[in-house]
Amino acid sequence: MKMKSTLKTLMIAAVSALVTLAAHDYFSNEKIEVVENEKLSLIPTTYSFKTNSLAAEMTDFTQAAEKTVNAVVHVKNTSIQKSNISGWLRNFYGDDYDEKRIGTGSGVIVSPDGLIITNYHVIEDATEIEVTSNKNKTYTAQVIGSDPSTDLAVLKIKTDESLPFIPFGNSELARIGEWVLAVGNPFNLNSTVTAGIISAKSRDLNDRDSKNQSFIQTDAAVNMGNSGGALVNTDGELIGINTAISSITGGFVGYSFAVPSNIVRKVFEDLIEYGNVQKGLLGVSGSALNAELAEKFDVKETQGFLIANVIEGMGASDAGLQSGDIIKKVDEVKINTFSDLTGYLSTKRPGEKVEVSYSRENTNNKIIVTLKKTNTTEFLGMYLTNINSEQKEYFGLDQGVIIKELMNRRLYRYGIDNGFILLEINNKKIKDVSDIDAFNVNNLNSILFLKPDGEKERIIFE
Repeated sequence: MKMKSTLKTLMIAAVSALVTLAAHDYFSNEKIEVVENEKLSLIPTTYSFKTNSLAAEMTDFTQAAEKTVNAVVHVKNTSIQKSNISGWLRNFYGDDYDEKRIGTGSGVIVSPDGLIITNYHVIEDATEIEVTSNKNKTYTAQVIGSDPSTDLAVLKIKTDESLPFIPFGNSELARIGEWVLAVGNPFNLNSTVTAGIISAKSRDLNDRDSKNQSFIQTDAAVNMGNSGGALVNTDGELIGINTAISSITGGFVGYSFAVPSNIVRKVFEDLIEYGNVQKGLLGVSGSALNAELAEKFDVKETQGFLIANVIEGMGASDAGLQSGDIIKKVDEVKINTFSDLTGYLSTKRPGEKVEVSYSRENTNNKIIVTLKKTNTTEFLGMYLTNINSEQKEYFGLDQGVIIKELMNRRLYRYGIDNGFILLEINNKKIKDVSDIDAFNVNNLNSILFLKPDGEKERIIFE
């Protein structure tokens, strides 16, 4: 009885490939920043030091650097944004004008035919994307797909030559203390390579935003302009995409974070094949276990994921998992934190089976769970969910999906916002979120929305 009553007090967070939990307090006094472009200030220094690290002297970084430096590109994003005009200038330009903005970052070539992975925030709102190789060849890039929830995007450049590329490594095999290289274009300094070690894995930085994250943390120097660049091991394999830094000053002070390559590869393959990311749902909510919770629940375990609620009709419920169970492993991955669990599930798709090792009343058990499809999907920077019965009755609809969260700022300029109901894509009716999977963002003609006031609006894509 004590267990049941206490479980109700836990924060609920649906566990899927990309689910949110309250921010950890690892960096409560620090600012987590997405690395962007800024001008370089040269600061002379006479400080030097000598290292006696035998491990560093015995590690050869040259081969990994030579293998990867030509496969990391400079990405230039040109966007047009409306800027307000005040005062007498309105007489010449009107109330507002189009302002051209340029941002820069990095990207990683992952196939010889010109497929490139970068961060979503590097190409967000882009009207034109220019990619420059390490050999100073410039290409116009097309966005194949993007996933704001993982801050990843896939680009394509046209070329007749076979390009150098970085093969995917297995980020699950990467070990804390392992040497890594960060390759990118900080401050527009092309083809910069820095070295460090993996400081932590499955790092959740919810100070950065509200989404679930599972980063690789390193001490390799990453600065503004490194976003979308490569984190590679000493074999020259891609084990992460550099994405963020933890900084009080806005510059690198010791922490950098990369999206693990296993998540990157899954997002990449989904965007290529489906046009959006297929997210598997375990169907539980709860909290990471710690000593305080273990004492409160009178359990021996102090690590794992404590289930507070099992969602009916989802994989965990069908398999027999219950409130109060403690998830200790999924397949061969140990679950010590919430991001351990969500990070691994981010590599899985609906319909895949996972073996869950769990503890119930201090007895260890194993069970096979089939992951289910989430009832929320992302399309064109919109997080969509099925309209409920009340909305159907209010608007007189028997179909449609509603915008739960709009992250595509370009759609704001069309007047689209949260709460709009998506009725049609390319003149085809949308009944529920499963219908969205049939459409590719690169082949859009029109989208029909229903506004909260009952008025319909169609957006035409040219």
